[in-house]
Amino acid sequence: MSLVWLLLLLSAHLCECVPEKPKRSALNQLTRTLLKKYDCGVRPVHNWTSTTTVSIDLILQSVLDVDGKTQSITISIWYRQTWTDEFLVWDPEEFDGINEISLSSDAIWIPDVIVSEFLNAGKSPPIPYVYVNSSGSVKNYRPMQVVLACSLEMYAFPFDKQNCSLTFRSWLHSVKEIDLTLWRSAETIAHDQGQFMNDGEWELLSIPSRYWQIHQDQTDYAHIQFNVLIRRRPLLYVVGLLIPSIFLMLVDVMSFYLPLDSGVRIAFKISILLGYTVFRVNLAGDLPSSALSTPLIGVYFVVCMAMLMLSLIKSILVVKLFHHSEKEVRQMSVSACLLDKYGSGGARFTESAFTSIKTLDHINTSADYELDTSLDGDLLSLTEIHDAPSGPEWLLQELVSLRLALSQEDIESSAQADWLALCSKLDRLLFRLYLVVLTVYSATLLLLWATWSFA
Repeated sequence: MSLVWLLLLLSAHLCECVPEKPKRSALNQLTRTLLKKYDCGVRPVHNWTSTTTVSIDLILQSVLDVDGKTQSITISIWYRQTWTDEFLVWDPEEFDGINEISLSSDAIWIPDVIVSEFLNAGKSPPIPYVYVNSSGSVKNYRPMQVVLACSLEMYAFPFDKQNCSLTFRSWLHSVKEIDLTLWRSAETIAHDQGQFMNDGEWELLSIPSRYWQIHQDQTDYAHIQFNVLIRRRPLLYVVGLLIPSIFLMLVDVMSFYLPLDSGVRIAFKISILLGYTVFRVNLAGDLPSSALSTPLIGVYFVVCMAMLMLSLIKSILVVKLFHHSEKEVRQMSVSACLLDKYGSGGARFTESAFTSIKTLDHINTSADYELDTSLDGDLLSLTEIHDAPSGPEWLLQELVSLRLALSQEDIESSAQADWLALCSKLDRLLFRLYLVVLTVYSATLLLLWATWSFA
């Protein structure tokens, strides 16, 4: 009998030493219950004629890149969508008051809502879970970095505005199966800039949205479109591109005030042209590239370089004309007309020649020699070689030679001064024409840019 009691006590002690098998947690039990017979390939409705309504919301966080060459834009958004899953409903009281759980997005049905303009997923972090509450409402929140196709208009760069759209639609389901709606009101979405990084190159204007249905293959498909309206901040490009270019053009205009006969104007203009070329090459990467159209600022730079070349060519022509001889210029029809109007070198030469002849007539105080009153006679007598001229004759010849040399020098100096004055008048005329063209062109561009900037 004592042996029986000993065995009973030993068995009781062994039973106390064996640990009790733990019960499953309520969260684990709920998950197993919900997904036990769940089919993620079936739309979660008990009545197949019922429509699953997917509410969509979008919050723009930043504009990362705008590529005019590929016509694409990279943005970072916070995308939210919610729908009702009729197969994921439970009573919280049966599971320790659990009202909301997270489930794997691969284990449940997810609507096939896509973005029509989608090109690349970028570097979006993977979010493998969704939230489900006891009433069957599923919340799918995810940050996304997406590359979208966008028709970019770069003509007004750097005062451009862009309008890029994100169109959400179901890839296969018609509106009878999946319908789309806005989670928040369109007005709230349009003016929501609380999460946008507004200290970058782009300024967010608004995000208008609209809902519409498209009829295709005798079936209607729901669409929701968000239009992202952004505007570029031009200060960086104005300071780095436009102002240096304007300064170089002003220096070129001031170079016209260099003296025409100084010889440094052409060298100075060549230095300006080379400096502008280096400036353009260094800043070529800052300009947007587009295969469809050239930005107006690119046309502006090309025209500025063309104006610098025209300024240099004009200075070369004027300097070349200045160094022409009077005889060569008279062979040119236009220059001959200008010289006949403004030049007076030939008239002064004739007048000086007759003055010399008259002076020689009054010097005749002796009968030992005679002077011809014609200029040709004087010049001929100077070229003749006399044998052992007497003192008075030699003195007279030297005086006549000196007089003619001084007269010729005065004539050449006067002709050079008249020619310089003529070239200066032509230089001023071309400069004024250049200044008018440059002013009209610059004023037109500034007016266009100011209109785009304040629009």
